[in-house]
Amino acid sequence: MNAKPKNQGPTDTILYLDGVSVSFDGFKALNDLSFFVLAGELRAIIGPNGAGKTTMMDVVTGKTRPDTGKVFFKGKTDLTRLGEARIANLGIGRKFQKPTVFENQSVDENLELALKGDRRVFESLFFRLSAEQKDRIDEVLEIINLADSHDQLAGALSHGQKQWLEIGMLLMQDPELLLVDEPAAGMTDAETEQTAVLLKEITKSHSVVVVEHDMEFVRALDCRVTVLHEGSMLAEGSLDLVQSDPKVIEVYLGR
Repeated sequence: MNAKPKNQGPTDTILYLDGVSVSFDGFKALNDLSFFVLAGELRAIIGPNGAGKTTMMDVVTGKTRPDTGKVFFKGKTDLTRLGEARIANLGIGRKFQKPTVFENQSVDENLELALKGDRRVFESLFFRLSAEQKDRIDEVLEIINLADSHDQLAGALSHGQKQWLEIGMLLMQDPELLLVDEPAAGMTDAETEQTAVLLKEITKSHSVVVVEHDMEFVRALDCRVTVLHEGSMLAEGSLDLVQSDPKVIEVYLGR
C-alpha cells in the first residue's frame, strides 16, 4: 500500500513518516519506511522481533536520528531536526514497556509530579495545586481506573496498575500524540481487557500509537494495524485483513 493516498498528504495527519531509513553498523533497522497516522486515530503497530518497531518510536521521539527521510508532526514540523526535549514539549509522549513510576509516592503524587508546567526548584518549593489541576488529576484517575487507589503507594500497585499510572502521568502532560510500547505485556486477562478500554477512551481526545505483540489485545483495540518487517511497511489495514495477507502469514509463520 502507498503511505500517501490520493488527495491525502502530510498536512492531513498528526504523524507522517516519509522514506525513513536508519542503519546500525550496516544493519538496516528502518528501510525507507513510510506511513501516516491521522489526528484522533488509534493505531496498532505489529511485526516480528527486529522489524523496526522500537527504532521507529526512537526516531519519532528524537532518540535516534535517521540517515534519510523526514518525520512530520501535524503536517508541518520535521521532527528529525529536533531534540528529544523539544519534541516532548511539542506534544508527543512516550510510554516504554517497563513502567517507570515513583514507587515511594502515592498515585496522586505521581500524577501531580507529572503535571505540565514550570516546576523549577524555586517554583516547586511554593507549588500548590490549583482547583483546575485537582480536577484534572481526578479526571485522569477515572480514565486510568485508579480513583479508588489514589492514596496508595505506587510501589504497591499491580504491574497492570503501574502501566495505567504511567499512562496517566503522560496524560497529565497533555500530549497530542501518545506512543505506547507493549502495554499489555505481563498483564492479567482482566487488566489486558481494561487496558484496551482505557486506550480507546484516550483516543477520544488524543492520537495513540500502540506497539504490541499480543494479537488478542490488538483485536480488542479494534483499530487500523500497520505491519512492519525488516524496517519497512509490509501491510496495513484491519487486523483480519493483515492476518489474511499471504506476505504477513509467511513472515509470522515462516511459510
